[in-house]
Amino acid sequence: MYFFTNISYIYIIFVSLILSIAGQVGDFAASSIKRYNDIKDFSNLIPGHGGMLDRIDSILFIAPIAYLLLMRL
Repeated sequence: MYFFTNISYIYIIFVSLILSIAGQVGDFAASSIKRYNDIKDFSNLIPGHGGMLDRIDSILFIAPIAYLLLMRL
């Protein structure tokens, strides 16, 4: 029992693998958008770090997938 739900370890491993792949896809998608537009960073808010969107690009892909996978419990 974890947070009053019965979650198997196999499902946790499955969700973890899917979300790690989704994070990489989100990063690759943001990089391809930047390459297509010939820009290095999305903003100059954090110099040397690529801006805020570069910090959260993988989370933008992970969040909806995590919601869908975790609502299947």
